[in-house]
Amino acid sequence: MDLKRINDHVSVSGQIEPDDLATLKALGFVAVINNRPDGESPEQPAGTDIEAAAKAAGLAYHAIPLGREGVNPDLVARTKAALEGSDGPVLCFCRSGTRSTTLWALSQAGEQSAEDIIAQAAEAGYEMSHLAGYLGRN
Repeated sequence: MDLKRINDHVSVSGQIEPDDLATLKALGFVAVINNRPDGESPEQPAGTDIEAAAKAAGLAYHAIPLGREGVNPDLVARTKAALEGSDGPVLCFCRSGTRSTTLWALSQAGEQSAEDIIAQAAEAGYEMSHLAGYLGRN
């Protein structure tokens, strides 16, 4: 598990395993957002297995898969709601963390400046400057 902290509330990661959920709870996370559609690769665990392990560890679980169809307003709104509804640190994961970072960034449009969003993502190792036009204040 390679956690990359975006800010005090959000971290991202590549694929996690069911055995990682107890560790995430011990690290202080309160929720997990799964941004990876099932079946992308044969070695990936099923979302239902991650969900069961999250619930067993006492973590909230949100399935918000971002697949080939791309980003849409519903995915961004669901991400924003899941983050705002969590009263502590949240881990968002996908294959590499890029899709999770993208959804986080877009969910922050109008809440933070584009520069701050891009800088936080960059600090975690993700280049999001291509989203600048979508991140301006509303």
